[in-house]
Amino acid sequence: MAPAVERITLFKIPDEAARDRVLEQYKVLAKTAVKDGKPYIVSAAAGPSFPDPRNKGYNLSVKTTFASLEDMKYYDTECEAHKALKAVVGPVREDVLTTYFESVL
Repeated sequence: MAPAVERITLFKIPDEAARDRVLEQYKVLAKTAVKDGKPYIVSAAAGPSFPDPRNKGYNLSVKTTFASLEDMKYYDTECEAHKALKAVVGPVREDVLTTYFESVL
């Protein structure tokens, strides 16, 4: 079996109330994201970043795990729950950084 795909997304969202709305939408996404009628996100974690100069202003951190690269691509292009999340995030984010990988550990 192929290793899972780990995805890290960092946001710069200056307004605290907006960050809270984004986090609430991530909770909705975790409960409603489906592919072929079934949940497909292996795990999701999100929260405010601890203040630290190394985070370069990114103040909201998210980690999502997918069983395959195909599932992550579905998330990016077709998932209705992710589309709803992007509608909430888009107007309030100053910047976003996303990376993904298969763990060698």
